[in-house]
Amino acid sequence: MNMFDESNSEDEDIQEALAVGKIKPGLIIEEQKKNFINNKAGLKDKIKEFSLDKFKWIERFDLANEPAPLVGFNDQENSQLENDDFNRELKFYRQAQATVLEGLAILRKLSIPTRRPDDYFAEMAKSDEHMKKVRAKLLEKKISMEKSEKAKKLREMRKYGKKVQKENMLKRQKEKKEMLDSVKKFRKGQIDRLDLFDETIERQPKNSEPAKGKQQFKPNKRREYKNKRFGFGGQKKRSKYNTADSAADMGDFSAKRAHGKGPGKRNIKHKGQGTRPGKSKRKNLKNRNK
Repeated sequence: MNMFDESNSEDEDIQEALAVGKIKPGLIIEEQKKNFINNKAGLKDKIKEFSLDKFKWIERFDLANEPAPLVGFNDQENSQLENDDFNRELKFYRQAQATVLEGLAILRKLSIPTRRPDDYFAEMAKSDEHMKKVRAKLLEKKISMEKSEKAKKLREMRKYGKKVQKENMLKRQKEKKEMLDSVKKFRKGQIDRLDLFDETIERQPKNSEPAKGKQQFKPNKRREYKNKRFGFGGQKKRSKYNTADSAADMGDFSAKRAHGKGPGKRNIKHKGQGTRPGKSKRKNLKNRNK
């Protein structure tokens, strides 16, 4: 009889027991008997072993005292505060505070120091090499954060610069459009005055001559300053060409000068000389005067 035959026989017995009603459907658990041991003598021995009565107080550091009183509250208010969970936790804190104060007083009576001396030296739990790695990691993290913050500020500055540039461009386009519109209206006669750059142009009424002393263009103060400093402008090219009037003007005509008898460009007299010296002599004279 093999293992499979034994399992089949057990399944058949279970099915028969279910059919008869000896067992109920569900998980079948075998009952285990538990042996409870109550070793009172051993427990008492362990309690005596764990007891700290054989040690001195300096080795036990055990204290039992009441919580420190709350400043500004009377006994009735203190009893009401104990019913609140938050104030119950506060009571634990006050009890720890009173314990510390009482323990410090006992340690002072036993002449045991409670403060660390100024020249106290203790070896660190971690080596210097490990702390160097930690400091290097912290420094690297700090530098990366500064770089990130700097890059963030640069991005914000670029965005702000683009925004200002776009606003200026839109403003110039608007001013250009307004100027072109005003020029068109001035040409069509819809407006009588045009402010163009540094000049103000006014339209003269039709079939009327401008009044005496009144100019068609009225320059502003900036234009007047430039005119005073640099002149009134005008055409510079061909400004020295002869005209019919200048060609017919004989006021400056001299017969001696025309026939070469008078002083000309090549016959200029200098002080103490009858004729003008040559270029090299003039240069030497000039250097000698220096």
